[in-house]
Amino acid sequence: MSNLFAIVCRDVPNSGQARANARDAHFAHVEAILDRIAIAGPLKNDKGEIVGSLVVVHADSKADAQAILESDPYFAANVWAESRIEEFVAAAGDWIGGKIW
Repeated sequence: MSNLFAIVCRDVPNSGQARANARDAHFAHVEAILDRIAIAGPLKNDKGEIVGSLVVVHADSKADAQAILESDPYFAANVWAESRIEEFVAAAGDWIGGKIW
């Protein structure tokens, strides 16, 4: 049984062009692994500019989640300056229909 892992990536400053250049390949990648994604999307700053990405994936291990990250075209295009992967437990909220306790 797989666990959930949250992957939080912060963009390289001024990486908008690199992000735009890799966008179509990134979207194709997301579509190819859609069954492994719980939720995903860009992170924005107060000005509405994209400054990173968040994806929560179903993975067997942190190494498996890392492999998912490294297979993303944004990773290869050096869009992200840094990333963090942590195991995630969906414990409460409308997305899970309430709470787990």
